[in-house]
Amino acid sequence: MNASLSVNYRKLVIKLALFAVLMFGFGYALIPFYSVFCNLTGLNRVNQTDVPENTQVDAGRLVSIEFDTNVHDLPWQFRPVMSHVSVHPGEIFQVEFEVVNTRNVPVTGQAIPSFGPRQAGEFFKKLSCFCFEKQTLAAGERRRMPVVFVVDASLPKDISTITLSYTFFEVEGNQRAEVQTLRSRS
Repeated sequence: MNASLSVNYRKLVIKLALFAVLMFGFGYALIPFYSVFCNLTGLNRVNQTDVPENTQVDAGRLVSIEFDTNVHDLPWQFRPVMSHVSVHPGEIFQVEFEVVNTRNVPVTGQAIPSFGPRQAGEFFKKLSCFCFEKQTLAAGERRRMPVVFVVDASLPKDISTITLSYTFFEVEGNQRAEVQTLRSRS
């Protein structure tokens, strides 16, 4: 009886070890698969410049663009320089956002945009944006960051207001460098 129980335990341990190795391999393979999935579906296009499809300006129509800013667990103050603008679809427009690092060490963040209404995102083309790259601010640094955009003239007529919201997140891995900087100053 003990011999059969020992064989059963050995089989269970082998199955569990094989399962752990397979899960590690699956987790390791997710990184390249995620990139391929995003490229195929068009998801997570944070760091890609948009290309406007229609560059004709619709001078007979105005669309209100409202700006919302947020920080998620980040020691920054972040705000739009202008809270809203009115643009003609097809018109290239530039706005600025201001960010201040309130920590006494450099901090790196990445902004993620979102749109309201959601379907407006496919008609809002960012030609240049601080959200395309990580932003590192020195201790106490204040920076103005531009966004150049165009609202595609094919925006449905029932959409007269678009809300562009940016949320800054601290980039993982930079906290260790900040702690080391603080320790070296002590």
